[in-house]
Amino acid sequence: MKKFRGMILVGLLGIILSACSDKEDQLTRIDVQKVNEEGNYEDIQIIADKEKINFVEKSLDNVRWEPQTEVNMVKKEDALVTSFYTYDENMPERLNEYKIWFEENDTVTIISNKEDEGYGRLDKENAQNLQNILFNYP
Repeated sequence: MKKFRGMILVGLLGIILSACSDKEDQLTRIDVQKVNEEGNYEDIQIIADKEKINFVEKSLDNVRWEPQTEVNMVKKEDALVTSFYTYDENMPERLNEYKIWFEENDTVTIISNKEDEGYGRLDKENAQNLQNILFNYP
């Protein structure tokens, strides 16, 4: 009976520890640098509002990614977006960079520095919403 109680205790402890260690990464900040007509980056604009951050994150969830796809764009990106993720408060933030082009057909092309994302496209509806958030802050 003691052996059975010990197994139950170990099992419960394992469940509790796995639930605590299974923290999701949290997007805490987004830096946006628009590219001006001369092809230079403008000053960094910081998005720290939770609602806007969640909106950008949901928009990026709709991107159709094609990992390991290399593309060469004709022009420089319209914006460079850096996402700051916190995995553990005792560790440095992790950064993801997205080069974003707003296309004439109202879609968005994105190149990510993450291997599992790579090159991606975003449809018209999500593209317009993303552009509104990134270019109409604070």
